[in-house]
Amino acid sequence: MFRRSKPETVVSPEPVPTKVGGKGRPTPTRKEAEAAARARAKVPRTRKEMARAQRKARAESSQQVRAAMKAGDERYYLPRDRGPVRRFVRDFVDTRFSIIELMIPLLIVTMVLGYSGNQRLAGIGNSILFGTVLLVVLDMVFLRFRLRRELARRFPEESTKGTTYYAVTRAMQMKFMRLPKAQVKIGQELPEQYR
Repeated sequence: MFRRSKPETVVSPEPVPTKVGGKGRPTPTRKEAEAAARARAKVPRTRKEMARAQRKARAESSQQVRAAMKAGDERYYLPRDRGPVRRFVRDFVDTRFSIIELMIPLLIVTMVLGYSGNQRLAGIGNSILFGTVLLVVLDMVFLRFRLRRELARRFPEESTKGTTYYAVTRAMQMKFMRLPKAQVKIGQELPEQYR
């Protein structure tokens, strides 16, 4: 009671040694472990359940791949879409305005004219349709020649096998339906290097 009090010394806690080969996460509680075990134990019992589970897994995987392709993540591209040459071909096709963009409105006009009941209007509709097909073919021919010239200039040492077919099939799709999604706008200047 009448003693002198010693000044209290602050004792720092000893550092807890971290385990070098630790798992990097806390051990799950019993409740969490049992819930995870029950979820793993729910295996499909019938063929229908198994097929449903496989369909669901395929749909989720496909949705993930589509989202990555829309975002422009090249890791998820199909092998035919990978590489700097294919990226240049996609950008080359996407920067130009194609006649195919007008195909659906022109087809609707030709259908309306064809079903109007008037022979003259039906003839005009057929002429528009054949003229559009001719313009699309000419557009694809010009696309091929310009693309081959640009590929020879930009990628002289690369193999350009299959690029014409790749470009034409991409150009024949409406711009909003193309996958991988277009990363450039119409008329945009393309960079010189694609590596």
